[in-house]
Amino acid sequence: MIVGVGIDVVDVARFARSLERTPGLAVRLFTDRERGLPPRSLAARFAAKEALAKALGAPRGLRWTDAEVRRAEDGRPSLHVMGTVQEAAGRLGVTTWHLSLSHDGGVAIAMVVAENTR
Repeated sequence: MIVGVGIDVVDVARFARSLERTPGLAVRLFTDRERGLPPRSLAARFAAKEALAKALGAPRGLRWTDAEVRRAEDGRPSLHVMGTVQEAAGRLGVTTWHLSLSHDGGVAIAMVVAENTR
């Protein structure tokens, strides 16, 4: 059963300027594993985290670093959640995440589907 769906779009250049202008922003938004990626990949990951929050109904208190986007060997992205995000997902019965990322024409987009497969 689908619990929630979220989608988000991020302007890559604008996001890169925000990261340059606010040095602590990357630490607040991304895990250690994510921070070394290029700006377009970070923009896509930020879009994924925004889409994830929307799929959960945008509950208060989510920490951005409690969600991490990882890539499998075949290049497929996946969401790994912990802490505040895992707790919010658990309250809704989310057991599985589906994630799609893309970036082209200066924008990054992410779509997240939260599902209960039980």
